[in-house]
Amino acid sequence: MSAINIRPLGFAAGAQVTGVDLRKPLSNEDHSRIHEAWLEHIVLVFPEQDLTPEQQIEFSRRFGVLDAHESQAPSTLHPDHREILVLTNKMVGGKKSGTYNSGRNWHTDLSYTSRPAKGAVLHCKEKPPVGGDTMWSNLYLALETLTPPIRGLIENLEALHDVSMIRGIEQRDPADVAEMKRRNPPVIHPVVRTHPETARKSLLVNQRIRRFLGMSDEESQSLLAMLNTHATSPEFVYRHRWSLGDVVMWDNRCSCHVALGDFDQTKPRVMFRCSLEGEIETGRFADNAAGSDRESMLQAVAAVS
Repeated sequence: MSAINIRPLGFAAGAQVTGVDLRKPLSNEDHSRIHEAWLEHIVLVFPEQDLTPEQQIEFSRRFGVLDAHESQAPSTLHPDHREILVLTNKMVGGKKSGTYNSGRNWHTDLSYTSRPAKGAVLHCKEKPPVGGDTMWSNLYLALETLTPPIRGLIENLEALHDVSMIRGIEQRDPADVAEMKRRNPPVIHPVVRTHPETARKSLLVNQRIRRFLGMSDEESQSLLAMLNTHATSPEFVYRHRWSLGDVVMWDNRCSCHVALGDFDQTKPRVMFRCSLEGEIETGRFADNAAGSDRESMLQAVAAVS
């Protein structure tokens, strides 16, 4: 019998999983229990896990195909494992890391690509003494609690997601920013999406949307502000206070999250993240020519690597 214990941490999202050592291969029974809990609770916390990069990769791979991070600047990846994105405020190569202020506005991972992530597995390697929390919001509940007139308005609406909307991106190294924009031309996604496993509908809104298609900028900003405020209401949110060794995995197909900058920036914060590739391409490029250029560039990168 499995020794796994699952304890809810929040009403809208979040559950702690104990009784499993992620350094060891998962049994089919343990994998099934974790997968079911993941779909139910959206965010799972595995405390006190001391994983090597290889062990984190092996665990993550049990839940989907790993993203090779073609959308990211190469300098932000683990030097020996391109499956791992290194989120750090430490200096890298004598300059600020390309991820030193990542995630500071509400977002769904890789929504600025045509294939948003299925999910992610984040391992806390170093943390400041206080602060540096992460919050996740349940976008099922966000959609289901909208009034019928607003839900009717957005049911078939599409939005333009733009990597340039990442908060603080202008403070990063200009070469890294230029590379990010080159790899990620703006894409269009539906505002309401259907989860491929649960079949439940959820919102796909966040602070990396520039505008809605068919609306003026003024109309877009008013509606977007209302939807984002609603989607991140406290009753939909789980806030995680990190401890060293925590592994947190979340379902990116029905959530958005934000990494808070509420900590002393002179203290190190280092996280290793594996992203699960989205099952299908749900978006399309706003500029077909830009999308074609991106595909050609990625094919060239893949051929070299």
